[in-house]
Amino acid sequence: MGKVTPIDEEFVFEEGFAISQSDAEGIITYINSKFCEISGYTKEELIGSKHNIIKHQDTQKSLFERMNSTIHSGQTFNSNIKNLRKDGKYYQVKLEILPLLSSDGEVEGFISLSRPIDRKSI
Repeated sequence: MGKVTPIDEEFVFEEGFAISQSDAEGIITYINSKFCEISGYTKEELIGSKHNIIKHQDTQKSLFERMNSTIHSGQTFNSNIKNLRKDGKYYQVKLEILPLLSSDGEVEGFISLSRPIDRKSI
């Protein structure tokens, strides 16, 4: 893979959060247009896909293990994360994943909210 360059997060996040929803297995069931804009994928490409479609190879496996453990236990997960766009560029976000619980407390899915990381924090 050639040189990977960042996108201009300030531009693409100008108007709101990137939002996605997935089922308990991580299959995307909803995506907002901001998520499509920042990832470079269409809604048709994303819905029905696993969230790891945007996983950047630099992200440590331990982060995903911690994330999965946290959200599957019904807790909210927060972290900075580097994601990969369809065109090979990357972007870094503050990510918050909230579990969606059934009336009996079982995890049924997740909602994620992403916003840009302040460049000084990268």
